[in-house]
Amino acid sequence: MATETISAAVAAAAEKVPERHYTHNESRGNTPHRTNPTFVRRDLSFLDVGAGMSVAEVGTGSGLTGGLLAELVGPAGKITSLDIDPFLTAWTNRIHHERGVTNVRCFTVDGTAGYPERAPYDRLGAWCTPPCLPRAWVEQMTEGGLIVATLPIAFLPKMVIGATIRINGGEPVVESLFPGGYIETAASPRSNFDVPARWVDWEARVPSTSWISVAWREQDDWLHTGARTALDRLREPGHTEQYQGGELDWSSWRTWASTTGTRLTMTELTIDNLALGHSTRETAAVIHKDGTIVADSPDSGSLTVLRGWLAAWEDAGRPANDTYTPTLVPAMDSNIPGWDLRLTR
Repeated sequence: MATETISAAVAAAAEKVPERHYTHNESRGNTPHRTNPTFVRRDLSFLDVGAGMSVAEVGTGSGLTGGLLAELVGPAGKITSLDIDPFLTAWTNRIHHERGVTNVRCFTVDGTAGYPERAPYDRLGAWCTPPCLPRAWVEQMTEGGLIVATLPIAFLPKMVIGATIRINGGEPVVESLFPGGYIETAASPRSNFDVPARWVDWEARVPSTSWISVAWREQDDWLHTGARTALDRLREPGHTEQYQGGELDWSSWRTWASTTGTRLTMTELTIDNLALGHSTRETAAVIHKDGTIVADSPDSGSLTVLRGWLAAWEDAGRPANDTYTPTLVPAMDSNIPGWDLRLTR
């Protein structure tokens, strides 16, 4: 079971590494889309880095995690930082150099392929979410090595969970689960994060940006008529109500919903207000993170299903993430060889 305690080693490293030197560097400028430092330290604690280790990180970002890792491994260790954005890698190399940090190198590559030239790695931390657990990561690890990453638990955007994965006999074994989420990996640098990088079945940009992802996309037509219609119904709903079950535990609800079936639907009708529910070609209903439920009509079939899902989730006691059984299965919906993470109750 993973805890959210920050280790003493990471706390000590954070005292020595000047956070703002990386996140608000005067020469480069501020780095947008930064991860909350508390979660950075938590996930580094899960990674359990020791002196002298060789560590890969996927997602250079501001360079702060690389700086912390460099402190954790010490002068005998080695940090390999990977990012698809050449601006970030070039500047971060310089920013590390300005501090006199010599055991980190940043490389501009697709991090889902790892970096075999500097393998094997004792640890790998991913600060972005791949479409599956890449086989390349596993193959570049030492026996007994540890991977910490957020992975999808359904073929929908933002349906993810954090996992610690141990390499045992050359195979990945999930040791623990924890709430978490990072932006999706992409094949090229991104400047706009309003719409997820994958599994979006329809998006609208006027009068404002919105998008929808449906787990039944294989049953939709080539014009995405079903997904488009469902999004239109939710943008102008025929029914709105407030969830009566109290404040929504989004992490628990999202994880529970990933195990429910094939008609899951994720949408963002307004920026930064995710909603998750059920849809078909004829009906749609979702619940937002703030507890607002919208549906195509008061007697919507999807609304009935959604209410049933929420009732079952409440009856189950709003299960914590670490109460599920994780399984890694061969990846089915990715051009990256690897494993999908799936959960069972």
